Amino acid sequence: MKLNYRFRDPALAQLALTHRSIGRPNNERLEFLGDALLGAIIAELLYEVHPRSNEGELSRLRAQLVNGQALAVIARELELGDELKLGPGELKTGGFRRDSILADAFEALVAAVYLDDGFDACRAVVRGLFGERIAALRRSSKDAKTRLQEHLQAGGWPLPIYELTASHGEDHAKTFDVSCTIGEPFPLTAECRGGSRRAAEQDAAEIVLNQLLEQQRKP
Repeated sequence: MKLNYRFRDPALAQLALTHRSIGRPNNERLEFLGDALLGAIIAELLYEVHPRSNEGELSRLRAQLVNGQALAVIARELELGDELKLGPGELKTGGFRRDSILADAFEALVAAVYLDDGFDACRAVVRGLFGERIAALRRSSKDAKTRLQEHLQAGGWPLPIYELTASHGEDHAKTFDVSCTIGEPFPLTAECRGGSRRAAEQDAAEIVLNQLLEQQRKP
């Protein structure tokens, strides 16, 4: 594991990497705590870095950074998959490669750092992992739909397809479910919900673009 932190209590790290398929104890409670800690620390960072952004813009930026796919990328960078404790069924089906399991383990590890040495230590670890990612978001002036379109065009691939799959609520407070799908160079789909169709499309495009870039980085 490549986490830049030394645990005082190594048992906390082991628990964070123990999937529920093992039985009890496992990392589910740590995952719950880590999710809340991560959301708060990333919100604090974005609040500092984007002083002119409104609540909706900050929420969209946080969603780009704190989602299953994005957290799984960090988990792979930390090589958490090699350290996971999985039950026989998950081992057979390659659970150590699954985004959801990796993301959950990363969240649990954030909570383990917090329990091991307090909030300041946890904040330092999270800031170290996300600082460059937030800086990259700040440097990017183009929205997710534009970046996805340009990336596909550069490769000579078809443009994404956006589809409104559902809408919910009264007219004054409606939310929209939108899917973004590409067929090449990899078949990928993401579905997001937003307070406007455009916002949902942007979030779905961001997830598809992140998935696509991750696939293209693989050997």
